[in-house]
Amino acid sequence: MGRGKIEIKKIENPTNRQVTYSKRRSGIMKKARELTVLCDAEVSIIMFSNTGKFSDYCSPSTDTKTMFDRYQRVTGINLWSAQQRMGEDLDGMDIKELRGLEQNLDEALKVVRHRKEMKEEHGGVCGYVEDIDDGGQTDPMYSCRVRPNQPNLQAIRSYASHHDLRLA
Repeated sequence: MGRGKIEIKKIENPTNRQVTYSKRRSGIMKKARELTVLCDAEVSIIMFSNTGKFSDYCSPSTDTKTMFDRYQRVTGINLWSAQQRMGEDLDGMDIKELRGLEQNLDEALKVVRHRKEMKEEHGGVCGYVEDIDDGGQTDPMYSCRVRPNQPNLQAIRSYASHHDLRLA
């Protein structure tokens, strides 16, 4: 028996949406690796979840910057142009390109607002931090300061003040 078709629309249940994202992210990464091996293709994928978690894949024979440089040459779009980032180079863009730019800005704004709301909800004691590991990679984490109010937890306060406690 084959799989049934699903309607392509946003999954409203956050748990189901996260499970689907995780499974499909794994699937697309697997397909990218297979495409690289089977067809000797150079593939680069960059993904951000709705929570801002970053995932990427790049073929072993290349790197992401090289892929961006090739994309620039093929499309004629200067990704590194300060004028375009500042809005000074928008005259030559067609409506489709402008809508794409607007959508990217809207998504970035949503992420910033979400992080700000989370920080305000927790009274500024919790938030995203970036941890740099030995490989030079940044690892986003969620960090919280613990404020024990029970007498038997006072020992944790002195431990926490001398150690960096974070939830990964």
